[in-house]
Amino acid sequence: MPDLPDWEARFRAPVLSFPAWSPDAPDRLAIASTESGSYQLYAWDRSAGTRRQVTDDPVGVLGGHPTRDGSGIAWFHDATGAESGQWVVAPFDEDAAPRPLLVGVPEGWDEGLAIGRRRIVAAISTAQRFSVWVSDRGTAARCLLEQPDMLNLGSGDEAALSADETMIVLEHAEQGDVHHAALRVIDAETGATLAHLRWEGIALASHGFSPVPGDARVAISHERDGERRPAIWDVRSGAVTDLPTGLEGDLDVAGWWPDGTALLLLQLVEGRHRLHRHDLADGTTTLLATEPGSITAAAVRPDGEVWYRGHNGEHPAQLRAVGVGDPLLEPDGPRAPAGRVFESWFFTNPGGQRVHGFTVRPDGEGPYPVILRVHGGPHMLDMDRWVPDIQAHVDAGFLVAMVNYRGSDGYGQAWRDELIGNVGFLELEDVIAGLDDLVARGLADPARVVLAGWSWGGYVTLLGAGRHPDRWASLIAGVPVADYVAAFEDESPSLQALDRSLFGGDPTTKPDLFLERSPITYVDAVRAPLLILAGENDSRCPIRQVWNYVGRMRARGLEPQVYTYSTGHASFSTDEKLRQASVVLDHLARTVPGIPRLEGIERHLGAG
Repeated sequence: MPDLPDWEARFRAPVLSFPAWSPDAPDRLAIASTESGSYQLYAWDRSAGTRRQVTDDPVGVLGGHPTRDGSGIAWFHDATGAESGQWVVAPFDEDAAPRPLLVGVPEGWDEGLAIGRRRIVAAISTAQRFSVWVSDRGTAARCLLEQPDMLNLGSGDEAALSADETMIVLEHAEQGDVHHAALRVIDAETGATLAHLRWEGIALASHGFSPVPGDARVAISHERDGERRPAIWDVRSGAVTDLPTGLEGDLDVAGWWPDGTALLLLQLVEGRHRLHRHDLADGTTTLLATEPGSITAAAVRPDGEVWYRGHNGEHPAQLRAVGVGDPLLEPDGPRAPAGRVFESWFFTNPGGQRVHGFTVRPDGEGPYPVILRVHGGPHMLDMDRWVPDIQAHVDAGFLVAMVNYRGSDGYGQAWRDELIGNVGFLELEDVIAGLDDLVARGLADPARVVLAGWSWGGYVTLLGAGRHPDRWASLIAGVPVADYVAAFEDESPSLQALDRSLFGGDPTTKPDLFLERSPITYVDAVRAPLLILAGENDSRCPIRQVWNYVGRMRARGLEPQVYTYSTGHASFSTDEKLRQASVVLDHLARTVPGIPRLEGIERHLGAG
């Protein structure tokens, strides 16, 4: 992209999602790409060497599922960006209007889909309930199970249906504890419970049934020893067999080998991933050669080849096979300019705990202006990954610092669960401790500090804006929780379940805690220039509560900058991402001394 500045070229470079395939038709794949200017779904026929764009959706589509015989391609259709909708299907080989995949299933939020040869299973949530539906040989779907509390098909949703299609494994929180989900296996015909696994205070996750017909083993992970560890649950006997590996960090099961003899393990240590094969017969664990950085998805192909999607701070995500030098598929379009390296960073918080994060440095010597970029979730983490807007901020001269605060995933159950009953304040305390560490090291200029984040990071930003108003030169809150009570009233069912688990109740049962941990409580203290970005159809951080916060500021005679866009929690459009990045870069140039206006932002500001 010779005519574009580097920051814009990184956004414009197209990227691919991780593909999905059927074990019966493995060369017919569903894959999403931004080649058209937004994430859209493509049908990739690997044997023929062709790819065909299937969707031209105004909101965008992040991925899909081929039908079991490869004749169709299914995806979740969300008309507004609110992440609520229904599953649809269209032919793999020809242009045709999509039709509902499942007749009789209500519209709602996707909680997982599994497509078998004769049976399709879907989990859905609505404002009233969570439910599981099954369709046999194309018949109208029938409800197998419903309950008011969280349930889903788990991280291995495609393998939530057993290979012989007689059983379904679910993750659920009917006890109300979303953070420590239990597992249930039900009969795919009747919905009757066949097996149940719950350990009080211990998180369990399902990664799917063995691919061998008649095999009742389910790959799971648990945190009985404080970190996520793999195990095998034999549904018939009830036995749980741990799989010792000798590996540090959290371990998730990314899939089974097709013959059921081994598991693909995804290891997470300090924000970077590795892949391993674990052989079940002899217990050996073998490291697989992968590119350094984060792995957003991985799976074992029917021929035993391992595919993964890997990226880091220096290059965008690439689709690769273990042991193969070149990417499996390159998107059409120019490549992105290289980004800068993510450097691991450690410091101590006020409780004496060691905190990990990443920094990305600009050219020259410090102290630098600094952006404290707070991740979302809250149970996510910052990893060594490709993030064009972070690289743009470094282009503008900022040191970008990312803190994996208490509550972040990847550092053990105790670290993650510290937030339960104590949300907001701990994250902010760790972020400020990170800032103090950077200032003490001579890396950060304390007069030019920006607090910024999206989603839960936007929530922490607004808390910091009001509780520590003198620390910030500027503030950026993307799709934030701003008024927690109003947010709870309007958000999706799964988010309400998460909040009940975090707070120990809802705003009617825990009114004082919701009030104490809500940014709107501290809005009158905000001093620094504030930019808020919000989606008009966001069901995670709904927009009404954002306007409540803005209204309180306006009542004081203050006018925050507010940018809204027409979809939901995030936009899948490259142009819209560029507009939002330009609004942020413009805000930084206007509010932080010495920060230049990057070339090219004006044309995107004018297009908004």
